[in-house]
Parts: sequence; structure tokens; C-alpha cells
Amino acid sequence: MNKITSGSVMVIAVAALVSGCNEHARFDADHQAGANPPLPAARNFFAPPMQVPKFVGWQSGETPKVPAGLKIEKIASGLVHPRQVYALPNGDILVAESNSPNEEAVTTPKQLIAGLIEARSGKKAKGANRITLLRERQDGSGQWDKYVFIDHLHSPFGMQLVGNTLYVADTDAILKFPYKTGETSIAERGVELTDLPDTVNHHWTKALLASPDGKKLFVGVGSNSNVGENGLDVEYRRADVLEVDIATGGSRIYAAGIRNPTGLQWEPKTGQLWAIANERDEIGADLVPDYLTSVRENAFYGWPYSYYGQHVDSRVKPQRPDLVAKAVKPDYAIGSHVAPLGLLFYTGSSLPAQYRGGAFIGEHGSWDRSPLSGYEVAYVAFDNGKPVGDPKPIVTGFASDDQKQLHGAPVGLAQAQDGALIIADDVGNAVWRVTNAGG
Repeated sequence: MNKITSGSVMVIAVAALVSGCNEHARFDADHQAGANPPLPAARNFFAPPMQVPKFVGWQSGETPKVPAGLKIEKIASGLVHPRQVYALPNGDILVAESNSPNEEAVTTPKQLIAGLIEARSGKKAKGANRITLLRERQDGSGQWDKYVFIDHLHSPFGMQLVGNTLYVADTDAILKFPYKTGETSIAERGVELTDLPDTVNHHWTKALLASPDGKKLFVGVGSNSNVGENGLDVEYRRADVLEVDIATGGSRIYAAGIRNPTGLQWEPKTGQLWAIANERDEIGADLVPDYLTSVRENAFYGWPYSYYGQHVDSRVKPQRPDLVAKAVKPDYAIGSHVAPLGLLFYTGSSLPAQYRGGAFIGEHGSWDRSPLSGYEVAYVAFDNGKPVGDPKPIVTGFASDDQKQLHGAPVGLAQAQDGALIIADDVGNAVWRVTNAGG
């Protein structure tokens, strides 16, 4: 690769910013929601349009906003890029503090520009590579204590407790640890259950979900590229949901063609597996809508050859019309570039009735769209196991109203033992708790 000089970087960066100013979204994110979102013609860019707010963090006393009937409080601060949260049966909350391992080589000016611009938002900050345990004090103060639960991990994300074993999805492997109720740290080193794809590592998060019978683990593995530009050989077992046998560590591809399945959950009424997915970039502010979908065994969802069913992506060579013909259309669009990274079907009873039975989605927010999209926790109602209506913004205020400043960005979600909604805020380095305002 030719050497990229600082001067050429600046010229290209200015061109990227100018192109971003000229490429505005035609649709609000919620206007691209539902089963049949409008999909404009694709555009190709030398450098993708980019817009990110500047990170300023949360000032003293500031919190995200919630609608009437809810209240929000900070239960942990001073964390180091908290990405995922997991509620233990005894009321403790586990927090995976991590970010990309930064193992992907920067080989194009476009990658360099994107990294430089995204860094303004605070999203590129280094993670702590550990799991922290939060425990509420029993003195009625509402304060929570922090303990380093597991340290020296490798970009951890997904967590699942099955019996007395805690499974942690590092970026390159699923590790298992012995768990004892009430302990505040685990000294034992993790034992590898199975390896996970990690070469190049464009999408590094590994979502994790145990089957109801505790015999399988389902893993969301993102692609190694936007649309296969690194070659399809490095996409082996990627852009997939994998099924891992807990007894043997053996795995298979359960469903394929999902570009970046960042959250997995069981829909409570039907027991069906559902996922959120981050779709492809660089073909327009309104393409392609990220989505929420049921995940059918052995189904193919299009990536990289097509999007939102059988809309062909002409950038991918060679074309595969045979696979496009099999591509399953996702169930529900949630808006272009909202970057969903957290999914929770709410099964509790402590939040108001309108938030029960549906899905909360943590939207990390766009970097290649003007105006911004995401940067909120949305709620999608379900009826008879299917999403209905538009996504409703529930936890907002992570970005300023003028979209120039960023306080935080929601990622992972969990339902606490008492029914509270727990939110990991990886840019604000905090964990938030949402409850019924009536107590």
C-alpha cells in the first residue's frame, strides 16, 4: 500500500465531510420502520458521508431523558467502556467493559478517515477487558458497589449463566468460569469451550444466548467487512448465528447471511429466536435499514449479496443469484444506521403495562448519516409474537438536541431481578437503571 501522508488524509477527510453535508437522509429513522420500509436507490461514494457528535460526557446531575411514568438513575460511573450488562439471579449485575481489540489493519484511506472521525464521538476509546460486578447496598441508600469480577479478558461481550457455569464470549473464544452465588470475584482462569472466528475482526462483538434447556449456546458473529471487500475466505463462519453444544464445544451454522447480529433473545410468547442486526454502509443515508428479525434455522438472510431480502448489492463480486433467490426478508426494520447493539424482551411486571411483552433496543447511533439516527433506547411492541407499530423512543438525550454533542451511547440491556431496565452506556462510561416512577 502506498504511504498515506497527513496532507492527503486531510484532503480526503475534507472531501468526506463535504460529501456528508450534501447527502441528507430523505426519511426519518422511524419512517423506515416496520415490515416494508421504503428503500431508495443505492448510491456509491468514494468516501462515505460522515457525521458524529463531539463527545462531552455527562456533567454532574445530567441524565438521559425518559417519558412520564418512568424514572432513570445512574447506578455506576467511572467504568471503562461498558458494553454489555447481564443480570444474575441474586440481583447482582455483570458489566462487560470492552471495545474493539484493534487488530484490524487499516489498509485504505477510507478506513483511516472513518476511524479519525468516529474517534471524536468517544466510541473508539479503549475498553478495560474485564467484567465488573455491581451490587446494590442493603442499607436503603440506593448506592451500588463495584467489584472486578473477571479480569484480563479479550474484548468480552456476551455473558450467560447456565447452572453453576458462567459463559463469557470473548472476541475469539467462549470461556467458561465456575460461578458461586454471592461471590464478588472469580480467581480461576477461564477454560475455553470453543473458539470463535477472529481473523481481521472488522466486527468484534460476540452476542451470546443460552437455549432454554441449557444445552446449547447461540452466538452472533459479525462479518469481517462491510460487503466482502476483504475477500470471502475470511468470512468463514461469520455473518452467522452459530449454535454451540455445551457438552462438547462443537458448533454449527444455525443461520447465515446476517451481517452483524449483535443481540439475541428468545421471544417470550412463541419461544422463537430473534436477533437485531447492523446492516451495510456506504450506499446512502437511507440504506440499509438495520433490523429486528426472527432467526429461522438454516435460513439465509442475504449478506453480502443482497439486503432486506432480495435487493441485490452490485458492489459484491462475483454475484450469487442462486443465494439471493433464497434470501429471507427480515421481519421488521428499525431505521437506517441506528446501530442496534442491545436487545431485551421485557417479561417483568414492574414497568408500566405499555412496556411489557415487547422488545427494548439499545441504539448506539449513526456515524454515516445526516441527520443522526439512533442514540436512544427504543421500544417495539409485540402482538402474538410479532412486532407491531412504530419503534417508540423511551430513553433519549444521549445526544444534544442540535446533534453536535454526545453525552453517552446506549448498548447492552438487561432486566434486573426487580424488573428494572438496566442500560450500558459505553460512551458515558455509566450504567443506568430505569424503573416505574410510581415506585
